[in-house]
Amino acid sequence: MSLLTNIWGLIALASVIWVIYDVLTRNRGLSDIMKIVWIVVALVFGIFGAAAYYFIGRKR
Repeated sequence: MSLLTNIWGLIALASVIWVIYDVLTRNRGLSDIMKIVWIVVALVFGIFGAAAYYFIGRKR
């Protein structure tokens, strides 16, 4: 594997972990179903799912 692939994978992993952490600890206003939806979106779409959560699902 190339270095770029490894870096992309680490960034994707970090973004998924961040979404899971943020959904479960900081965004308590979400319903349980929406928490599950955002976690699945982050797992399936990686960085793009995390970006969608940041701009759409996260309460500031």
